[in-house]
Amino acid sequence: MYEGKRKSMKTVIIGIAGGTGSGKSTLAAALAENLGFGKNAALTQDNYYRNQANLDPEQRATVNFDHPDAIDFDLLAEHLTKLREGRSIQMPTYDFTTHLRTDRLILVEPAPILIVEGILLFHPPALRELLDLRVFVQTSCPIRLERRVARDVRERGRTEEDIRLQYEHTVRPMHNQFVEPQKTQAHLIVDGEAAIAVAIAQILKKIESSLPIEGGG
Repeated sequence: MYEGKRKSMKTVIIGIAGGTGSGKSTLAAALAENLGFGKNAALTQDNYYRNQANLDPEQRATVNFDHPDAIDFDLLAEHLTKLREGRSIQMPTYDFTTHLRTDRLILVEPAPILIVEGILLFHPPALRELLDLRVFVQTSCPIRLERRVARDVRERGRTEEDIRLQYEHTVRPMHNQFVEPQKTQAHLIVDGEAAIAVAIAQILKKIESSLPIEGGG
């Protein structure tokens, strides 16, 4: 476990971006575990999709959820700013079967290190500037697609045919237009197909060399 401590009171925000199925969530969870309980807090961009309550179910199903307009980046930036200032936040939650925000809120307390992951974190300039370390997870298209199919069938009750159709019609074009170009905004690019320990080691090395954290007990 990493036993670093801050040199100052400044909260460090680590953003992890990359395409759907690239391994962002897995990396974020592994990084949080490595840093140690109580030393970090985690947020996911998926909880900040805009509520689609103004649309009927058929209309909701046609929304392009891979376009930046589908995400409430202002609220996410507001929450990161509050956490950096030492204030707790109530993170929304999202139901991907109904495309609506749920009534459940998750209390997130301030921590020395904040970890946030999502496909488009580096796209909005205001949000991007809040991220002290920007990590992009690079994973090939075939692997990302198969991971997405497995996840959406298992967790969201969708059919494989529907998932692959959506991938070709919206996910892949939006990836090429908005997600992939974010690599130029990253401080570090890691391989989403390599062992997770390799990416963790790269991130910790970057943290130690570039951010206000030092080794020690």
